[in-house]
Amino acid sequence: MSRFVVAGITQVETIVNVDKIPVGYVPMTSAPNSIHISAGGDAYNEALALTWLGDDVKLMSVVGRHQDMSLINPEERKFSISTDYILPLVEHIPMQVILCDRERKQQIFEDIKDLREISYDMSMVPPCVAQSDMVMLSNANFCRPFIEVASRFSKPLTVNIHEFRREKEQYNEDFLNAASVLYFSDDTITEDPFTFVRSIADKYGTEIIILGQGAKGLVLYDRKRNINVHYNTVKTNEVVNTAGAGNALLACFMHFYMETGDSTSAIKDAMLFASYKIGYVGTSMGFLTVEQLEQWRNLIWGPSPLI
Repeated sequence: MSRFVVAGITQVETIVNVDKIPVGYVPMTSAPNSIHISAGGDAYNEALALTWLGDDVKLMSVVGRHQDMSLINPEERKFSISTDYILPLVEHIPMQVILCDRERKQQIFEDIKDLREISYDMSMVPPCVAQSDMVMLSNANFCRPFIEVASRFSKPLTVNIHEFRREKEQYNEDFLNAASVLYFSDDTITEDPFTFVRSIADKYGTEIIILGQGAKGLVLYDRKRNINVHYNTVKTNEVVNTAGAGNALLACFMHFYMETGDSTSAIKDAMLFASYKIGYVGTSMGFLTVEQLEQWRNLIWGPSPLI
């Protein structure tokens, strides 16, 4: 078990399954079990997955001033995450509508409300960071002060970079410079994936970089092991919904990487975890247990060698 501080966005997500993106115009489409509403967001999804895997997680996030906190821990879920550090600071909780098709394409409509204008109450952060093994951040504005706190206590940082664009790189430089581990999605990246990853690693001295590529798989960079390698996707489930798959992958990777320090082993577990997750709709559905992960690992890659 590792101790994580996870800071970033919690939001209401409306997930809509569609046949194909872009969506053709029809006056009305009626499809059973195609619309799902729940809590989501990078930080919330990561905290949920880490908690499921048995880690000690403190989620530091914000919601609307009059938010019903049962959204965070619905009654039907078998486990819960602490809401002690989820603060009602914004006028209304941020929202996303995510269209997902069977080719793993997504089209996202986002409304972050007044999130850019708020500041998190940092007085409670230093004691939590001091007791943590890893700090995981979204690149939201209110997460920037966490960088200094992590540095003060010499805690490693993982940063999930949301919608990276070269023309806006300067706004993420504090996150990029501080992170030991970076996660990107290739949705907004037009460069050759290996060249992009290497350029980020060389410029910022990053130890680990994961570039998610959707149905194509991912690229893993590890400075210490001198690897910059592509992994194809693995299949454990039929694709039902891909929302939150990247967050699940990153969380699972960090869980096992913190345990073993082995990036190639951790990324295999993470790919399995995410591949099973996309067979379910909803943030809190479709998590493999550690035992199930081991079974799938042995089936696909064979038993790990004894050390």
